[in-house]
Amino acid sequence: MKEKRYIIDTTLRDGEQTPGYAFTKAQKVNLAKLMDDAGIYQIEAGIPAMGNYEKETILEIMSHRKNALISTWNRMSKEDVNNSFDCSPDIIHITAPISYIHIYSKLNKNKAWLRKTLQECVFMAKDKGYEVTVGFEDASRADITFIISMANLLSDMGVKSIRFADTVGVLTPTRTYQCIRELIENVDIPVGIHAHNDLGMALANSLIAAKAGALYVDTTIGGIGERAGNCDLYQFITAAGGSFNIMPSYFDAANVIKEAQNLLFSGLNKTEAI
Repeated sequence: MKEKRYIIDTTLRDGEQTPGYAFTKAQKVNLAKLMDDAGIYQIEAGIPAMGNYEKETILEIMSHRKNALISTWNRMSKEDVNNSFDCSPDIIHITAPISYIHIYSKLNKNKAWLRKTLQECVFMAKDKGYEVTVGFEDASRADITFIISMANLLSDMGVKSIRFADTVGVLTPTRTYQCIRELIENVDIPVGIHAHNDLGMALANSLIAAKAGALYVDTTIGGIGERAGNCDLYQFITAAGGSFNIMPSYFDAANVIKEAQNLLFSGLNKTEAI
């Protein structure tokens, strides 16, 4: 029997960070409907802290949702988490800087600050009854023993899963496998992978992470995303469908790509024809 894996699609959050991309509310709502109908497990719908337009969009996505879980993305900030409450999502996802480069050099903070602030944000969301997931930003350049200690702390707090983020896209498949295996062998919490395509390895890294035991895989439609983009939904389903019990199916993923292209570019094509 094939092992299960779950797609978390971040087209509406990371995908929108593609240079030149800015989705309208209608485009986001319709993209979410496409993904929901195709059977995608979780849709990262947006960032409530961006303002009322983003919140209204997420609320409309929530109102049309049939099966997919809807999550919001938050920095490790009480204000961000508070903004997510206005959207009543299924999952509040909090991203925490985990590498010493980010903690000490970029933010001029320390590990004690990270531990305290993250615990406060998680408690705040859990206290309101929300399911919480945590993403480890820049995990690929972090001390794996520190990641393990934080993951076990979050597990004790009832966090649903952690996300291993190759934020700057430097992982290779061999290194990805080593990191995910070491995590899984030392933590008691499900692990996900968020890969960037700077070295052209987002698909390979996501696939090997799934084989190493990562339960959740982040994708975007067309592989769009910050800088060189993320793992492509269709390519991942095509590559992983034979090895894992995963949704959407190959045919549904292909249909999502086709309908998304019509949704996003039909107006552009008409303009070009004129």
